[in-house]
Amino acid sequence: MDQKNKNFKEQFYLILTGIFIASLVASNLIFQKFFTWNFLSIDFELSVGIIAYPVTFLVTDLISELYGQKRANQVVVSGFFASIFTTLLVLISVNAVAVQWSPIDNITFTKVFGLTGPAFFASMVAYLTAQLIDVRIFHFWKRLTKGKHLWLRNNASTMFSQLVDTSVILIILCLAGVIEWERFYSLWMMGWLFKVLVALIDTPIIYGIIYLLKGKIDIAKE
Repeated sequence: MDQKNKNFKEQFYLILTGIFIASLVASNLIFQKFFTWNFLSIDFELSVGIIAYPVTFLVTDLISELYGQKRANQVVVSGFFASIFTTLLVLISVNAVAVQWSPIDNITFTKVFGLTGPAFFASMVAYLTAQLIDVRIFHFWKRLTKGKHLWLRNNASTMFSQLVDTSVILIILCLAGVIEWERFYSLWMMGWLFKVLVALIDTPIIYGIIYLLKGKIDIAKE
């Protein structure tokens, strides 16, 4: 690989890392708003955070395929610290008293950005567990298929890790009393189904990106 392609490879890695962290941080900031998603004439109630979060799994699969397991794990850890730092900034901002003429008052700001302790803890535990599992399963299938069948490792890793993510975060929130147990199954089913559909949709996207990068970035061997 010549120097030009090496530079492009590193620049693209930084772009993917930026998209990953932005998606992760955004999902943690906007998760308190819920919307209705109609699928097969059934109304599902979902957090808007679920729109941004599946992008993180698309990115880790791309990084795993192009750069290898080690660099994918590095991005996951970077996202963890970025989330902690963002939360600290939010907490400081929540405790800063708004001036009288501020367009957003203290109550409104806290209601929108005031992440609860259990919600943040659940998010971080679910995030680390699911992302690291996603990377590990992706490379398990890559080794097993000897680098073939990208669609299999992309979907198998994402679907299982998203199942873990959805389960862990809902269990912790229910145990903490943030969400009632009677809502557990419906939220679990709706959340995981949405993530599975996103995983199926992002498969052709990954194939398209890999095709466009052919000759510019070599596929990682591990």
